[in-house]
Amino acid sequence: MSTLTAFADDFTLKGKVIDEDGHALELVTISCAAQGKVTMSNLKGEFSLDLKSADSVEVRFSMVGYGVRKRVFRRPKGKMTVQIVMHPAATLSEVTVTQRRRQTSQTEQLSTKDLQQTPSTTGNAVEEMIQQQAGVSSHNELSSQYNVRGGTFDENSVYINQVEVYRPFLISSGQQEGLSVINPDMVDRIGFSTGGFEAKYGDKMSSVLDITYRRIKGFEANATASLLGASAFAGYGNSRFSMSHGIRYKTNRYLLGSLETTGEYKPNFLDYQTYIVYSPNKRWNLDFIGNISDNHYNFKPKDRETSFGTLADVKSFKVYFDGQEKDRFSTLFGALGITRRISDSTSIKFLTSAFHTKERETYDITGQYWLDDTQTQESLGVGTYMKHARNYLTADVVSFKLIGRHQTRHHDFEAGVSYRTEHIKERSREYEMRDSSGYSIPHSADRLDLIYTLNARNDIRTHRTEAYLQDTYRWSKGDNYFTLNYGVRIANWSFNKETTVSPRVSFAFVPAFDNDLTIRLATGLYYQSPFYKEMRDTTTANGITTAVLNNRIKSQQSIHLIAAADYRFRMLNRPFKFTAEAYYKALSNLIPYNVQNLKITYYGENLCKGYATGIDLKLYGEFVPGTDSWLTFSLMSTRQKYNNLWKPLPTDQRWSVNLHFTDYFPGTERWKMTLRLAFADGLPFGAPHRGLEQQDFRAPAYKRADIGMSYCVMKNTKGIKGIWVGIDCLNLFGISNVNSYYWVTDVTNTQWAVPNFLTGRQINGKISINL
Repeated sequence: MSTLTAFADDFTLKGKVIDEDGHALELVTISCAAQGKVTMSNLKGEFSLDLKSADSVEVRFSMVGYGVRKRVFRRPKGKMTVQIVMHPAATLSEVTVTQRRRQTSQTEQLSTKDLQQTPSTTGNAVEEMIQQQAGVSSHNELSSQYNVRGGTFDENSVYINQVEVYRPFLISSGQQEGLSVINPDMVDRIGFSTGGFEAKYGDKMSSVLDITYRRIKGFEANATASLLGASAFAGYGNSRFSMSHGIRYKTNRYLLGSLETTGEYKPNFLDYQTYIVYSPNKRWNLDFIGNISDNHYNFKPKDRETSFGTLADVKSFKVYFDGQEKDRFSTLFGALGITRRISDSTSIKFLTSAFHTKERETYDITGQYWLDDTQTQESLGVGTYMKHARNYLTADVVSFKLIGRHQTRHHDFEAGVSYRTEHIKERSREYEMRDSSGYSIPHSADRLDLIYTLNARNDIRTHRTEAYLQDTYRWSKGDNYFTLNYGVRIANWSFNKETTVSPRVSFAFVPAFDNDLTIRLATGLYYQSPFYKEMRDTTTANGITTAVLNNRIKSQQSIHLIAAADYRFRMLNRPFKFTAEAYYKALSNLIPYNVQNLKITYYGENLCKGYATGIDLKLYGEFVPGTDSWLTFSLMSTRQKYNNLWKPLPTDQRWSVNLHFTDYFPGTERWKMTLRLAFADGLPFGAPHRGLEQQDFRAPAYKRADIGMSYCVMKNTKGIKGIWVGIDCLNLFGISNVNSYYWVTDVTNTQWAVPNFLTGRQINGKISINL
């Protein structure tokens, strides 16, 4: 009788979950299925679970990316303390992953394991994956830029190892754009937030991409080559020292050959990066990131022929070109971090970084065009245009940042202060002349006017001071789990003497009635302080437009209101997660802008208010066992009020559908297929140099399919982890997507929007070797 009584007693299982390096793992699920009990580890990896005693009690420990651990306790009683070491899952075929990491903040952690085998047009695998997330849009496969919930390219923050990074400023087309600063071979973790993000992230209104580079253990190397470029990576590390190097080369000459504008394309983009970590002991850590990027784009156009219109009314546009474009974008970037761990729960980190860019965009291109009606053979227009640019820019950004962090059982406090100096020097001159049927446009009886001119000579030196304080508080009540993140960010800019205060808060709740459900709420006040492009104000006198810097300009403002739910479930004995997120962004002090290709031209004044609202849906999981796939669907509506007129934002993508699907050929894991589908609403547009009031048209929907197939020739043989050969079909269905429009005036003074189409169907072969 006494034995039976002992078995019926409760016992408490306590302990700590760590990884192979002894670091605490939070949000590990600890469960006893037989008794229906479950809990999660806290920030320190600690947990406590009350259970009923029995002959044997099986407890499971699971977390995404790690093999499932099982512990069986024989006749347990009283209080028991254990330490569980979680080992990474080598391959999905070796271990069953029972769940995806639970998202309790507004930052989603994205998987990095399939970056190398995904079909790519830009070579920027991380950004291409971001473009397929819910709430994100891109209408140009030549560019790694993206819009988030109605925001511009310039409203997205990008961090690498807690340091904000920048892109070149003068890039105006996807053809010019080279390799992004993120090297996919060096990435360990990807965090992405489409809104409601924490106070530690800087002053941008739309999104945060938080990249963490990985510290190499042992020796690792890989090399990849394709028709669009090549890359190589090598690294070595031990418990104290780690060094990795990556070099990438890209040339999209082959891809640009499918454009309607024929000519001599000579794009060459080169990027080198290094990441060095030194830990003399467990208290000190030093890390350094270095980047050198040199991007050239040379182009001599020859001719172009475009047919457009409807089946019953087809127009033909022919152009013969003379001249050339020569661009160069050279950047240097370095960041040094020094971390002092005062204790296991307290640390201080000092960061300093420097960014330098020297950019040149120059072109002189003349085109003679003919616009004809193919049905009647009537000539609707004939003319000449000439485009000229001499744009030069240098920029230097130096920053210093101090971050402190302290953890307790339920709290994770973080505070930071930073000081940043900026020096930007610009010398720009652009003009465009149009001669239609012998008359210059716009026509003037007493002088020759150009349709567009711009002069700018600006030199600005400013500094920004920023500080933030935030806390993540996690607690439970019974089997209900709560996470509250709250904080405030303060910033001051010397240029306009503006100080902003940005409070932010998010809340996550895992209810006891369904442990697979997570409810998230977030709100915050977000400011975007103007940078170089936003502050350029233009004035026109005697037909000449001059760009000056507006020192009265204020930060744009956005209030985020977000409600979301994540639901984890199993279907066909495979894990899935469904996410639904509704949002409303109240926008004020907006600086209106126009977009032509990738070139954003701001008005230089706070003239608008507006809003963006919508819903994002995402289904993520193993559509095929052992693979990751996802399907997203987004609805959105944006408006801005300008001159008492409500107009859609230039990024008003009303709906979009994206599919990323991965599969293995039946019976083998050596053959792998990845399919990327994008179907998105077209964006508003209007005639150039006409203002927002004339943005009355909408481009056709963007439709694209890319498919890639890879075969593993060799695996885990003679020191070679794997050799993959692959073939990609880019733009599988050969759809002619519209990037922008060229406007032509005919003999009746009617304007025609001639579409500029993006790339056609292309085949890309590649090979990769992993050591």
